[in-house]
Amino acid sequence: MRLRHSLAAAAGAAALILTLPGSAHAAEGDFHYTYVDSTGEEQQATLHDPHSGECVMLPEAAQEYHQPPAHSPENRTDSFAIVFTNADCSGDTFTLRSHTGGASERLKLRSVLFS
Repeated sequence: MRLRHSLAAAAGAAALILTLPGSAHAAEGDFHYTYVDSTGEEQQATLHDPHSGECVMLPEAAQEYHQPPAHSPENRTDSFAIVFTNADCSGDTFTLRSHTGGASERLKLRSVLFS
């Protein structure tokens, strides 16, 4: 069942990428998330006007065996954000709506793709 959902989400992400125009454009707005720094303190980070159609690795959470994943994403951009549990936009996914999409600290992420 999880495999079917993962495959469907990956196919949806691929469809979003293929429908984007040839020139790169940015999702206007901010994408916020929380991560744990090297001292164990929670910090906030923001991606401002991230590129659409490109996998964005969260630098504070990209290394799976050395860093805990980020959590509590808030999508305040004008695009849908597909968050991934693994780096390189792989693993399980969850889609956050534009402008109001958000999730609790239970949602772990390491990368994100904007439509």
